[in-house]
Amino acid sequence: MKYIALIYSAPGSSPAYGTPEFGPFMAAYQAANERFAKDGVLVAGEALEASSTATTLRIRDGRTETLDGPFAESKEQLGGFYIFDCSTLDDALRYAAMIPTATYGSVEVRPIQNLQQ
Repeated sequence: MKYIALIYSAPGSSPAYGTPEFGPFMAAYQAANERFAKDGVLVAGEALEASSTATTLRIRDGRTETLDGPFAESKEQLGGFYIFDCSTLDDALRYAAMIPTATYGSVEVRPIQNLQQ
């Protein structure tokens, strides 16, 4: 089964680029990526640009509307994701716990629906 791990954190909560903590933080991501690939669970994963670059689209009464920025206001913002192919939710959670931002924010793990069945 495939699971998505959505990575959330408050702006400024993770080590900033150029600080002494940033190098080890990125090294931890590299180690996690290598582990995911080695274990064969990594389907995809990407970091996202800041939520201020988002455009939200919605259709109301047949009209398409676009809004600058994310639709939901929240303290934590979606910063990236991984898609894992794991046998169980427990396995997906174990891999999600290896995502370094979990230390500064949160990681939401959800099964991806298989609509091809």
